[in-house]
Amino acid sequence: MFAGITTGTRRQTRPAGPETTASRPPLVRELLLVTALFLVYKFGRQLANGHEARAFDNADRVWSWERALHLPGEGSVQHLLLHGDTLVKAANTFYATVHFPATVAFLVYLYLRRPGHYLWSRRVLAGLTAAALVLHITVPLAPPRMLTTAGLVDTAQVYGPSVYAATPDNDAMANQFAAMPSLHFGWALMVAIGLIMATRSRWRWLWLLHPALTLLVVVGTANHYWLDAIVATALLGAVLYFVPAPKRPTRLPTASKAGRQASVPQQTPVPEPALASQQAPAPQLSEAVR
Repeated sequence: MFAGITTGTRRQTRPAGPETTASRPPLVRELLLVTALFLVYKFGRQLANGHEARAFDNADRVWSWERALHLPGEGSVQHLLLHGDTLVKAANTFYATVHFPATVAFLVYLYLRRPGHYLWSRRVLAGLTAAALVLHITVPLAPPRMLTTAGLVDTAQVYGPSVYAATPDNDAMANQFAAMPSLHFGWALMVAIGLIMATRSRWRWLWLLHPALTLLVVVGTANHYWLDAIVATALLGAVLYFVPAPKRPTRLPTASKAGRQASVPQQTPVPEPALASQQAPAPQLSEAVR
């Protein structure tokens, strides 16, 4: 009886979800795959260089669309950063140093702890990056820091640090006319969504502070428009729709509760023949007395 109870309890406490069956992909293969995707993205962005005239025309249109939609001006956010050199330098440092390391740390964590969620997140990030690359090539866009109409400060060049060359023509490492969509924001939003999906903590929703802070930084430093983040969100939503998500990990019962369930003695029903045998001596006693 107790063996059956123990076996049933162990079966109930077994974690549910894809982590029980998802196997961790080979590390070398994943490193090569992620590196290849990164190189394709970097070289693909270079294909959009040489379209400065189109990039500035598109920037004028985006600026006009934002005003027509009554979106808040990017200058209002930048004005907050320019209250002190320390704050604006911190924003520039965040823009230059957090984007890639945070995404890599996110993938490493999922690879080690949540293989099923890692595969899903890697596919979503790859799909989002591919879609963004298509827009970078077909719709070159000058960032607001280059747009005279915007009247914004190029905070990275003025206060530092900067990841871009002072003039786009001399920048051999990055395409400065690939503002839409903002992968800084798109990746940050996916990191938050992935961690919320893969964890059980009641505090997991605080991961949304990462894309919120990223949005303020990319807009405040005049590297992106509001619409760049909106388009990145729409693309991420489309990719999430087509890439099925794994189940969230379930919370396991506590050991004390399971132990109490296993230790509770259960009453065994007495068979009817046994009851009859217990009542049988009564007539015999009456006959002896008689």
